[in-house]
Amino acid sequence: MQQELGVGFIGLGVMGEPMCRHIVQKKAGGLVREVWGFDLNAEPVARLTERGLKAASSAGEAAERADLVLVSLPGDDQLEALCEGPDGLLNHIRPGQTVVDLGTSSLGLTRALEIKFAARGAAYADAPVARTRAAAEAGTLAVLVGGEEAVFKTIRPVLACFAEEVIHCGAIGAGQVVKQMNNMVLFQTVTALAEALSIARKSGVVAETLFDAMGKGSANSFALQNHGANALLPDRFPKQAFSTAYALKDLTYAIELAQEAGVATPGAKATRGLFEQAIEAGYGDDYFPTVIKMLEEKR
Repeated sequence: MQQELGVGFIGLGVMGEPMCRHIVQKKAGGLVREVWGFDLNAEPVARLTERGLKAASSAGEAAERADLVLVSLPGDDQLEALCEGPDGLLNHIRPGQTVVDLGTSSLGLTRALEIKFAARGAAYADAPVARTRAAAEAGTLAVLVGGEEAVFKTIRPVLACFAEEVIHCGAIGAGQVVKQMNNMVLFQTVTALAEALSIARKSGVVAETLFDAMGKGSANSFALQNHGANALLPDRFPKQAFSTAYALKDLTYAIELAQEAGVATPGAKATRGLFEQAIEAGYGDDYFPTVIKMLEEKR
């Protein structure tokens, strides 16, 4: 039987807040003793405190009070600063603790941090989450874990508080590789859907008819049923969702992996170009299917 865990959760943003809320509420079936949370924005901390979260005064305090430290940040720059800064996690960590990165980060940084935490006697795992903000709210995310088998077994019950799929992808960094390939395919699929929708509209076909027929044929996909139906069809690209800027960051990581592997990615690079155009046009903070505007503006 696993020992009760104190959990620290750092980064209570668009995805982090609902993930943390599920842990606070479910406690992994009694495995979690308490949850300490920290974010630079006081509002999500206040909301979660009302539900039982213990508010930490700093990221360092959240780490010191925990056995398991979960981190949900936008990317490499923020993760590196959190871990290696003057008051970073590496200065607060103690032997026997485990740190888990829930964000999408580069393979190089992931492997480097694992080595640095191991030198201090702490375990490190990458566990980027897949699916949407709605899935985070519902507790039905998929988590792609890279790390040692023993570490995976320890953290799995906690991750299962906010995920219906917790997949061990392999050694450290494997979760990041799988997540980046997942996103690379997703982004290209959504771009293809945007192209198809634009062409159909210009050719006199009703958009709803197109997507309904595609959903019953071989073009059906998660992207069609979610990003297509909920964003492209209603022309709805809200902020505080998975933004074009975030999508560009993830796609850049994937293309860098491809370059290291010596694999050509013409499709991914074309999609990256559309993302860059969308950001230049002022759509960087909008939900990333907004790239359809780049296609429509070229008519």
